[in-house]
Amino acid sequence: MSYTHFTLDERKCLQKLLSEGLSIRKIAAILERSPSSVSREINRNKAKYKPHRKPDNPYWYNFWRAQNLYIRRRRGQKRRALKPGTAEWNYIVDKLNRFWSPEAICGRWKKQFPDRKPLCCSTIYRYIKQKSFPNISSKKNLRRRGKRRMSRESNYNTVHPDRLITQWPDVIKQRTQIGDWEGDTVYGGVGKGALVTMVDRKSRLLCAGLLNNRTASETKDVIIKLLYDKPVQSISLDNGSEFSEFRIFEKELNAPVYFAEPHKPWQRGTNENTNDILRFFFPKGYDFRTLSKEVLDQVVLSINLRPRKCLGWKTPFEVFYSVALA
Repeated sequence: MSYTHFTLDERKCLQKLLSEGLSIRKIAAILERSPSSVSREINRNKAKYKPHRKPDNPYWYNFWRAQNLYIRRRRGQKRRALKPGTAEWNYIVDKLNRFWSPEAICGRWKKQFPDRKPLCCSTIYRYIKQKSFPNISSKKNLRRRGKRRMSRESNYNTVHPDRLITQWPDVIKQRTQIGDWEGDTVYGGVGKGALVTMVDRKSRLLCAGLLNNRTASETKDVIIKLLYDKPVQSISLDNGSEFSEFRIFEKELNAPVYFAEPHKPWQRGTNENTNDILRFFFPKGYDFRTLSKEVLDQVVLSINLRPRKCLGWKTPFEVFYSVALA
């Protein structure tokens, strides 16, 4: 089992088993702990001086005393301090300015510098909260801007699909190939345009194009333009009316199109998550009519060059093109 601290219940059980005269190895087997862990727990927390009364176990071990000593030691531990000008400090500030999450920073640091002391997410969050990093704040640099998102958007069954996501073959479900795309639209303010987003399920590579309006014809043209030079095995969409011409780009791209069931956006979880990342740059109400293709491409590139935990801290760009060009 992975290392975990002794709990209060385990300490109670340990005291009882010691009073019954069991050996450390037998106790370790009952607690499903290593004998060395049990021995260390006893030696670390047993009574320093022998009590006057007759002990109920040969080690003078008391669970309540052991728990209190454990809590005191935990409170007395010093938190890691990050010092300005160090390699860790400069690395963190640089990646936060690129809008990487603290978890991505820690994961990529460990991957790039396996021999150096790892970084801690909670330390980075604490320094951001304390405003220790120059010109860094939760509201400006973190994806959720320091707030917890609670609501989810719902989709409506405005098209009549030939296939549903529940009919995905195993090769799509298991993300074993490049070219299985999930798609959706990201809206701006009323009458202020939108984006079409396509995300590869295996690599999480994002492609995005501008929409002046939500017509099915324009949406179809943008999807074909985004995917024409990339491998396409399948496309999975929501039920928005802008995808009603799906049979045309299904034939043009020679790939089956699947649709999510109504009110179940989590069936396209990869795309929903990526759209949430885009919302950091283009919040609700944004006027996409003012957005140039060059700026959009720059934002998409920065997202595709951001390491992901689900990819072993590789970037979507690295995973997509290492397979697609192999």
